[in-house]
This record gives sequence, structure tokens and C-alpha cells, in this order.
Amino acid sequence: MPAPYCRGTCVFSSFTSQLFESESSTYTYLLADAQTKEAVLIDPVLETIDRDLKLIEELGLDLKVAVNTHCHADHITSTGLMKKRVVGLQSAISKFSGAAADIQLSEGDHITFGKHRLTVRETPGHTDGCVTLVLGDQSMAFTGDALLIRGCGRTDFQQGSAEKLYESIHQKIFTLPESCLLYPAHDYKGRTVSTVGEERRFNPRLTKSLQEFVSIMNNLNLSLPKKMAVSVPANLVCGIQD
Repeated sequence: MPAPYCRGTCVFSSFTSQLFESESSTYTYLLADAQTKEAVLIDPVLETIDRDLKLIEELGLDLKVAVNTHCHADHITSTGLMKKRVVGLQSAISKFSGAAADIQLSEGDHITFGKHRLTVRETPGHTDGCVTLVLGDQSMAFTGDALLIRGCGRTDFQQGSAEKLYESIHQKIFTLPESCLLYPAHDYKGRTVSTVGEERRFNPRLTKSLQEFVSIMNNLNLSLPKKMAVSVPANLVCGIQD
């Protein structure tokens, strides 16, 4: 899959652009088939909808699906508003998220764009509706809030379960090739990408036993996301509330 053009922070394989929203430290990913121009947008943020749509228009892309890796608690998704501005656009999210979307995703489902596809791997634990999206050749995966770079998503709200998250990461993400590039939904230290091999060896939480991991996760004592009271209800209805 050639990469004829990239803008912003870009990675290889077809066209993939990694975009950043600073308030919630969220990464949005734009993937496109170089020949057909069909595209997929992962974890778009309401505050950056104009930026994202401008880039899509500049590149002449045909945005087919806007997908959320889970029902976010720290920002509002732009998928609902984006559907009003992009003809034919479909929204997607896990069927276990409890959120409204055109496409309710399950394990093994595919999101296609041109000759490429993302395969859904259910990775609950941060929330019941978390998914990891794996490129067809397993060269990269978009892990949402399940697995972060040298960390992982919290498990103390929204149906969180440390046991489920540990199992999800070890069975659904760490079983990918060691060279598989991992792109998270967030990073708070300026890091952009890791690999399966790196996280299996160096992640300070996931290198522990299950019992040790559960103890770590149960004692983080984190404050709730600032926008949680607004973001979760909005994201349950695709980011648009009456």
C-alpha cells in the first residue's frame, strides 16, 4: 500500500495521518486508499471537525466511515455533526458500547476502504464497548484507550474491569506480530507510536502478573475526566443532543 502523500504526523501503509487534539490529548486517525480515495476516520473530536473536514477535502478523499473505538468520557465525538456535513457518511461503534451509530461493530467485523480493511477485535476492560482496529496485513493497530504507550486505559468507571482489560490486551493485542505498530487514542507525553514488541517488554503495567496489574489499577486514585458529565451522554447519541 503506497503512501503518496502525508500531512501532519504521518505513518506508512496507504495514506494514514495522525492528528492531535490538545485539550483532551486525543489522536484522530485518517486512513485512505491511495487509488480509490475511500477513507475512514478514527476517533474524531468535535472541536477539530473543521480541521479534519478541510484535510479530507484538500486531499480529495471520499470519507465512508467515522468510527469511535469506544464511548469516550473526556471529549465529545464529531461523528454526529460530521454526518450532517458529509453525504453518505456512516458512523460506527461497538454494539456493546450502548451508543447509537449506523454500524454496530462486533468481533471480526471489517471496515473497508478501497482495497484495504480494518478488522475489529473486541478489547473490553476500559469500557465494555472498547475495540481495537487492526489493518488487514496486521502492520498496524489502533488501540483506542485499551492499550496506551507504556500504559493502559483506566478501569474505575464506565463498566471498567482490570481483569477484562488485562485479558483483552494479552489475548487480542499482544498476539499481533511484534513489529505491528500501535497507535493509541491518547498520549500525554508527546509520544505517537509504539509496537507490540515494545509494549510486551516495557509496559510497566502489562508486564506484571494479573494480580499485580489489578492491584495497580485499583489504586490509581485518578480524578474523573473534566468533561465526563457532558461527554458520555452526548457520545451515547453520536455526539449530538437535542
